[in-house]
Amino acid sequence: MLDYRGVKFSWLGHDGFRIVAGDKTIYIDPYKLSKNQYNRNDADIVFISHNHFDHLSPDDLKHVVGQKTTIVAARECGAQLKQLGLDTKLVSPGDRLTVKDVAVEVLAAYNTNKDFHPKADGKVGYVMTLGGLRIYHTGDTDIIPEMEHARPDVALVPVSGTYVMTADEAAKATDERIKPKMLAIPMHYASIVGTEDDARRFKGLVKACPVEILSRE
Repeated sequence: MLDYRGVKFSWLGHDGFRIVAGDKTIYIDPYKLSKNQYNRNDADIVFISHNHFDHLSPDDLKHVVGQKTTIVAARECGAQLKQLGLDTKLVSPGDRLTVKDVAVEVLAAYNTNKDFHPKADGKVGYVMTLGGLRIYHTGDTDIIPEMEHARPDVALVPVSGTYVMTADEAAKATDERIKPKMLAIPMHYASIVGTEDDARRFKGLVKACPVEILSRE
């Protein structure tokens, strides 16, 4: 766990995070949770970037959601989430909303040189303001112009290649498009594709800000 300026970041593996700021507990794309994350059911908000099984995982959601939970998800996730019976807000790129006093901006996430995440699907990334920090979870994406609108303090960036940016591409995106003011954290490795070497390469290449590689919790 990284305590950064009072905001606690836990990497859950792959694209998954648990972020705690003040009285808010946020999850993003929980997938293949470790047993020490089971049965917490403490989420105020769960953000889901798109409908692929490694981002929208009902088996993992059951360990984080409770009666107080609001799910914010890409519109394509609607049919899968309906069965959970929870407060769900479906969003599209360009949306802005406030959920439980958390300001949220929704950005596009898509591939430009591969076909796994077409722009037409409306898959998303999120900028959320927590504990005074603008935190950008890019979702599964390549380098895209929409990144320039994020203006984050902290950026969570995929680095594995295959379905998303390579470590080199991710470093280029971070330095030239995302430009985090404070910190970047690599994700999307050491699960389905990618290794810790990708995270280390990303850290060695980024010049725009410090990079923290988190251990999976």
